[in-house]
Amino acid sequence: MSSSQVAEHITWQSAQCYLGQVLVACSDTGVCALLTGQTLPPLMERLRSRFPRAQLCQAESACPSWLGKVKAHLTDGRSAEPLALDLRGTKFQQQVWQALQSIPSGEVISYAELARRAGCPKAVRAAASACGANPVAVLVPCHRVLRSNGDLGGYNGGVAIKKALLAHEQTLSAR
Repeated sequence: MSSSQVAEHITWQSAQCYLGQVLVACSDTGVCALLTGQTLPPLMERLRSRFPRAQLCQAESACPSWLGKVKAHLTDGRSAEPLALDLRGTKFQQQVWQALQSIPSGEVISYAELARRAGCPKAVRAAASACGANPVAVLVPCHRVLRSNGDLGGYNGGVAIKKALLAHEQTLSAR
């Protein structure tokens, strides 16, 4: 890489929460990745895969301000401060991710309804694929989308995480 081709700088930090290990990455624009799993090494592999040319640097602080805001969203997104997001995707993915952000905590919709809200009612499978490509799952709540028969369907972080997120939000909604 020549000196005129400076790699993008992405800062990351990890933390434990009720979902297990969470890795959050932030670009100059905003949060660009939120990954969940059991241990850090596979999460780092996924981050490197997502940003192969970026310079990845662990945050100097154990809890930078953006990580604190993400943790607040994980605890109770209804009252958390808004977060700057760096969402990279196709025009349709952007439309789907915007539609996802309109689903209130504690509520669910079908993939067909999501496709309709994204402006392409016949693109149900594409809407599901956009959910799978969501780089900041939980913050852009693709876990709130179910199959039309009510089954959970898939989830990038695993169906167990999707189930835990929905149960957590139901508990919050009952308060």
